[in-house]
Formats: sequence, C-alpha cells, structure tokens
Amino acid sequence: MRLLPLLPVFLPLQSHFATAANAFAGSSLYYAAGLRQDSRTTLLNGLQSAGMKVLRVWLDGQSYTQKGTPIDPFPDLEPNSICNGAASCYDDTVLERLDDFMVDAHAHGIKLIITMHSFNALAAGDVYGREYDTGYFYEQSAPQQAFDARLEHTLNHVHTTLDKPWKELNEYIFGFEAENEAMIGKGQDYIQQHQQWQCDRAQTIKNQLGSNSGILVMTGGKSWLSESVQPNWLSCAALDVISIHAYGTGDLTTSALQPYVQRAQAAGKKLILEEWGACYYNTANNNCPSGMPLSVAQRNANIRTFADGITGAGLAWLYWQVIPNTDPHDGSDFEIGIGDPSWSTLEAVAQDALTKPGAFDFSAYFL
Repeated sequence: MRLLPLLPVFLPLQSHFATAANAFAGSSLYYAAGLRQDSRTTLLNGLQSAGMKVLRVWLDGQSYTQKGTPIDPFPDLEPNSICNGAASCYDDTVLERLDDFMVDAHAHGIKLIITMHSFNALAAGDVYGREYDTGYFYEQSAPQQAFDARLEHTLNHVHTTLDKPWKELNEYIFGFEAENEAMIGKGQDYIQQHQQWQCDRAQTIKNQLGSNSGILVMTGGKSWLSESVQPNWLSCAALDVISIHAYGTGDLTTSALQPYVQRAQAAGKKLILEEWGACYYNTANNNCPSGMPLSVAQRNANIRTFADGITGAGLAWLYWQVIPNTDPHDGSDFEIGIGDPSWSTLEAVAQDALTKPGAFDFSAYFL
C-alpha cells in the first residue's frame, strides 16, 4: 500500500486558477522521427483538427514498423558508444529528421517537446545501459557527465534549414526533458533518494537555454501520480514543469490531482499531465497488455471520464498516444489511430480542454 505524503490545506482549487489561462491537449509519438510524409501529414492534420498544441517526441532509434506505422528506420543519437561530447561520434540522423518534422508541425500550429533519452532505452541495453546498467547510470559521476554532454549536443544542434541551434528555437520547441520516466524501474524509494539527478540534468539544460529562452525545462514523468511529483523538484530552480504520468483510474480524478496542483502553485511551478491513456482492453487501466476488447461505447466513456477528471483539476494533458494509422492493438494498447472508433471522442475532449480554465498559464509558449 502506498501512502501519500501529508498535504497542507489550501483554498478551493478554482481560486488558484491563473487569470485568463485555459487548459490544452497534446499527444506523444516516440517514433515521430521515422514517419514518412503521408503518415506525418495524417498525424499533424489530425492533431490540428483536435486543437492539440504540442507533440512529445523521443530521440531513441527505431528500426522497424511501430504500432502498425511503417517508418523509415533511424539510429539512436549515440548508436555505438558513449560519445562524451565528441561531435563526430554522435549520429545526428534523428535530430535532422526532427528538424524537418518541427517545421511541418509549426505549420500546423504545433510545437514539440523533445525527450532526449528514455529509461526504456537504458533498460533495453543502449550504450549507457551496457556500460552502467540502470543503477550506476544515476549514481556515478562519469555517466552523468557523459549524459550531460549528450544533452548539450542536442541543445546545440544547428537546425539544417533554420540555421539556429535548437536551444534558440522557441517558435518550434515547447520544452526539453532529459529522460522519459527516469529511474521508474528502480522503485519509488530509489527515485526519492536520487531526486538530485533530475535537478542536475535540468540545470545542464537551463545553462544552455538561459533564463529567458521561451522554452520550458520539464521532468519527463514517472509511473504514477505520487511518484511523478517529488518534493525536491518543487524547489529546483532549473525545473519549470513537473510532468505527471498516470494510468491508474484513481490518479485520473479531479480530487486526486487537486492537491498536487495546489502544491505546485505554492512552489511557483507548473504541472502537466504528460501521459495518460484509456486501455483498449477490459483489464485494469494501468495493466493493459492484453485482454478482451472493451466496447467502443465503454472505452469512449472512459476517455471522457478521465479527460474530465484531468481538466477539472485545471491541468493540460498529453494523450499516450495518437497514431496516424488504424491501431493494430499490439502490446500495451492505449493508442488511438486517427479515424479509429474512439478518435472522434478523443478529438472532442481535446477541443473541450481549450475551453476549460487552467491552473497554470502556458499561453506564452503556444503558437
């Protein structure tokens, strides 16, 4: 049984909403760098029609069809060895693919969140995982220094057509985060003991961006609500946004989210529900590898309920994840393809989010 930390008593949430701020919606697509033009167009047109403002993308290499989407393969930024700042060692293919993608996204009114690494890649044995595993990577200074060099290389990548480094592209980039779900396989106690890792990486990013870049520094989330909001991150000067990832139905309610919203407001930080989804199967929502399909009506009802719970707390959200093709229903299945039976429902709740009062004002970061 997980016990939440004791929370201070606050005034009702509505009184804490920022003036004239509204919520908003977006999505993630971890393999966006591999999309072919027709799939990219379908995706961006769909996100635009839903009023979605941001798309979260990753730098992990992909070599084959993902979620039924044919892709052009691309390698990891560090495909063979830890580069530790040696420019010729990095393979910038993924960065160059995203150069092109972000221009197209911009034309659709969408900015990108750049996730510069993932725990998924580390645990699967990428160059950092092979050398340091999932423990030493967060505990020792050498991998942290090498990883900081990766972050700096990404931030200073010069866009192939705009001729500016990414760290200056606030018209195209909404935010940067060092790693998706850092440390999640290590457990909540481990995360609590290693909170400084997140702040140190944020400081590396902020040192490159400067204090008035117009680009946000974000955490990249954890497994569930309480794990995603660690106390030291609320006092970390380099962090702008604490990213919540939550799939358990108990976390996706206004009453569960409100105390965290109030804590962030008191600390002068922003929150975003960066990952959530509605399981395709009749299993527990946060345990969704297989099962019997829910009826379309039930899944659509779940989507509306979860979205209402999130926006009721004044939070913007990103769905995991919108894909440009019919969902093949493989693996953990939260995906919704544009044109799928549940797409119109997701589209509607995304549009509705834009009309709801937001607890945090992100308007300066939109196109």
